[in-house]
Amino acid sequence: MKTYINPNRSDWPEILKRPVFDVSNLNKKVGSILAEIKQDGDKALKKYTSQFDGVILDDFKVTEKEIDAAENLVDERLKAAIILAAKNIRKFHESQKTGIKKTETSPGVICWQKAVPVEKVGLYIPGGTAPLFSTVLMLAIPAKIAGCKEIILCTPPGKDGKINPAILYAAKVAGIKRVFSLGGVQAIGAMAYGTESVPKMYKIFGPGNQFVTAAKQLVSMTDVSIDMPAGPSEVLVVADEWSNPAFVAADLLSQAEHGADSQVVVVTNSEEMLNKIQQEINTQLKNLSRGEFAEKALKNSVAIVLEDEVESVELINEYAPEHLILCNKKYLEIAEKINNAGSVFLGNYTPESAGDYASGTNHTLPTNGWARSYSGVNLDNFVKKITFQEINSEGLKNIGPAVEIMAAAESLDAHKNAVSLRLKELEKR
Repeated sequence: MKTYINPNRSDWPEILKRPVFDVSNLNKKVGSILAEIKQDGDKALKKYTSQFDGVILDDFKVTEKEIDAAENLVDERLKAAIILAAKNIRKFHESQKTGIKKTETSPGVICWQKAVPVEKVGLYIPGGTAPLFSTVLMLAIPAKIAGCKEIILCTPPGKDGKINPAILYAAKVAGIKRVFSLGGVQAIGAMAYGTESVPKMYKIFGPGNQFVTAAKQLVSMTDVSIDMPAGPSEVLVVADEWSNPAFVAADLLSQAEHGADSQVVVVTNSEEMLNKIQQEINTQLKNLSRGEFAEKALKNSVAIVLEDEVESVELINEYAPEHLILCNKKYLEIAEKINNAGSVFLGNYTPESAGDYASGTNHTLPTNGWARSYSGVNLDNFVKKITFQEINSEGLKNIGPAVEIMAAAESLDAHKNAVSLRLKELEKR
């Protein structure tokens, strides 16, 4: 990790710069694949599944029999853990439901808002080196709670043509019955455009590599909406003398092991604590099965000593981390001052991995500074809100003249006339 001691504020942007990879040809390459999928449908899906996943599939749809059979391939302890996580995720997202509240803005003018589900949603679940069955729960459960009528799930097949059993079991627990063996750009294209096998969706959710991210952003321009811009995973940990250095190191490594493009940041007011954390990182790194990934990510990561508490808060808000862990003594006080973060973890016994799996909060979060303007996935992502208004004769008399004046000022005569005709009719009564 690169270390900085009380750096000048003017240097923060450079210090906190996310890892940058050459993607100059990425959009062009992804765009050409999407265009082919849009034109050729299943034929293109088969071509790119063979090319990228190394498997030839005649049928992308996973049968209910296959989903049921997967249950027998999952360890009983893992099944129990998935059920516990699903219960907590369901409880937390159920609490986000809102009722209808009617407001009388003027006498005789009643307005209200109603949340209705997005009818068709597609969920993308990465496979590859770390099949994210937990993401199935994070996306499928709120989609079901919201009442989305049609939910499909796409996830890449392995070399044997099969999907990781834990992903299928999590889908079953979440109540998802339509699963397709599709990964990468081809999955995003299929859900965005629709093919002979895969129905077109209205909104696409889910994380992925740079190709998936590019595909989501490209299709969102014209064909379908997406959950949020997303990129490599990241965490910022705030520590002081009250913190446990072993815990801090473990939290940093838990994000670093996602991949070489992940970024971890530690901010502390103590060089002594920083040295202890770095020693713990070196010790724990030796025992990680994905230590190679973590080691590469650590090269893109930074340790910052800031003795000024106000500056620490300002740095956090400027960086806008996906995950923020406050394990310093004054964590509750600091938490109140946080404006930009995807999800915040408080105290020494709240590891980020709890939120990744089982506490109940959603782990699909904005990265790359998007926490400045985006929320993590929640129930609102799966609904759209329609406004309603009902105006009686008294109400139109109250606001009608103002509408006439404003419409005339904008030279929109028909707008004015729509009110004037009604007011004249009411004068005759």
